[in-house]
Amino acid sequence: MSKLKIALLQIAPCGSLEANLEKGANACREAAEKGADIALFPEMWSCGYDICDRPSKVWKKDAISAESPFVNAFGNLAEELKMAVGITFLEEYGNAPRNTLVLFDRHGERRLTYSKVHTCDFGAERSLSAGDDFYVSSLDTAAGEVQVGAMICYDREFPESARILMLKGAELILVPNACPMEINRLSQLRGRAYENMTAIATCNYPENVPDCNGNSTVFDGVAYLPELSDSRDTCLIKAGGEEGVYIAELDLDLLREYRKAEVHGNAYRRPEKYSLLTETSIKSPFIRADRRS
Repeated sequence: MSKLKIALLQIAPCGSLEANLEKGANACREAAEKGADIALFPEMWSCGYDICDRPSKVWKKDAISAESPFVNAFGNLAEELKMAVGITFLEEYGNAPRNTLVLFDRHGERRLTYSKVHTCDFGAERSLSAGDDFYVSSLDTAAGEVQVGAMICYDREFPESARILMLKGAELILVPNACPMEINRLSQLRGRAYENMTAIATCNYPENVPDCNGNSTVFDGVAYLPELSDSRDTCLIKAGGEEGVYIAELDLDLLREYRKAEVHGNAYRRPEKYSLLTETSIKSPFIRADRRS
């Protein structure tokens, strides 16, 4: 069986880029010692998502290049540890930074770069540039090739994010996060995994970080098995609030066999009926006056 070990690095930032690099590297080493194939950071690890209580002109100075020594250090570490690393950072980008994840494979090669599409424009993230699209890449791991995509925090609240990733072939969606993961948000993740037959791994900051509470999770999306008379819990792991490196083991063979037989995902969709979803001229309810165009 192909068992993919995913490490959720539910750790608190240290207040500086250098200290976050050191602590992040130590967490990656711990993950590798625990046999992880992929290590995932919380959202915007380079600055600890420290953008909410400071003027944008101040925190924008924390933005770093996607080719910076900080980011490249995790590529080197991925090669050294023979483990994929999903590192997150506030990325320099034109006049407005982006909220970005780079996924390095176990050879230290960049396999995926994703910037948050659904920026939280009701708050500090209105000063960010939004990402352009959702991407899926084939990731070489010790457990074999796996198709990996990403969405970041608020992306989770739009069913279209995970749907597009599923349609592009994602078997696993990585979700860096920085907010309280309570019952409704956890239910969103469970629902996205269930309806798309896709594993979803979310890494949040621990409870000692303001406005966060841990509860990092992995849902495997496999709701039914022939030998069971009822549905099964798709949650492989739900961390508590404490700092730590949490490991979940995803059975890729089980997921792939399930996708061949079950009725969700793309099995019985009717996309010709969904044109309203991409119609921008229709006036619909719940559009806030302060929404950024």
